[in-house]
Amino acid sequence: MGFIKRLGYFVFGLSLGIICLTFFFKKKSDETGADLSFCYLPNCRTLKDIRSKPLHYSKEISSLFEAKKLDTLDISDFLRNGDVDFSNSDTKSNPCKTYLIENKINGKQAVLTVKNCKDKAQITKLTY
Repeated sequence: MGFIKRLGYFVFGLSLGIICLTFFFKKKSDETGADLSFCYLPNCRTLKDIRSKPLHYSKEISSLFEAKKLDTLDISDFLRNGDVDFSNSDTKSNPCKTYLIENKINGKQAVLTVKNCKDKAQITKLTY
């Protein structure tokens, strides 16, 4: 059997296997509700860790909610699409690390301050 024929069989089997695995993992993720996004970069891993914990709001943030200047959708957008400013964040403190997350709200650049503890994440401050 020639090399070209063997290469053809290999490519056919590999592509068939990749298609089967794609459908298998897609079905598995739909059943369990797992988020299959791969977060290897520090920004993505930090935001995913904060999103996985129950959120608590400070009095300042709660007052912004009551005044209708901020919405939970804005917070959700910060935690999905924001950029963590690691150079100005306090990542070495114990027991809670403090992160500054930058994102836009209504066209304005804003910074959200989040204290990330082991069992909860507290949103403490929003600055424009």
